[in-house]
Amino acid sequence: MTEQEIIEGLKRGEALAFSELVAVYQDRIFNTSLGLLQHTQDAEDIAQEVFIQVYTSIHSFKGEAKLSTWLYRIAVTKSLDFIRKKNRKKRLGKIFSIFGEADPSANDLIEFNHPGIQQEQKEAAAYLFKLVNQLPENQRIAFILNKIEGISYGEIADILKISDGAVDSLLQRAKQNFRKMIGGENSTG
Repeated sequence: MTEQEIIEGLKRGEALAFSELVAVYQDRIFNTSLGLLQHTQDAEDIAQEVFIQVYTSIHSFKGEAKLSTWLYRIAVTKSLDFIRKKNRKKRLGKIFSIFGEADPSANDLIEFNHPGIQQEQKEAAAYLFKLVNQLPENQRIAFILNKIEGISYGEIADILKISDGAVDSLLQRAKQNFRKMIGGENSTG
């Protein structure tokens, strides 16, 4: 099915169109969410939410951008909302701990296993994602979409609703921040 046939089928409520949508985009959406969340189960949940949202709100899709761009935009937004919600829980957990009450979600461990990273590269990947997490939000998103998911500047610009030049600027600033972070670690240890 072409992208247009998928869209039209979804608008008619066809199960085949939904199956095709999931088959074509599930890995990309999962990997994008995983890159941002770095937790497999959370990324699976977010990917599922993305497809549910697309199915329920396909009539609001205007076709001004590609379907994949819309999917990535939803995945990024849902992933960032999830991170913000989790961070609020962690802050609340710290407050509870001050008063001697434990919040079980405050001790969640980061479990990160990105597909495509071979076993011997996992330590390096974990270090990279530790650095990526320290980037400002838009730099982190642009870096993950471009360097990890291989999405073009133009599509990233559409996803983030910014110009191609702004995408280039975000990626350049991310590189500068990486250099500072790596240089700072080398000078302290």
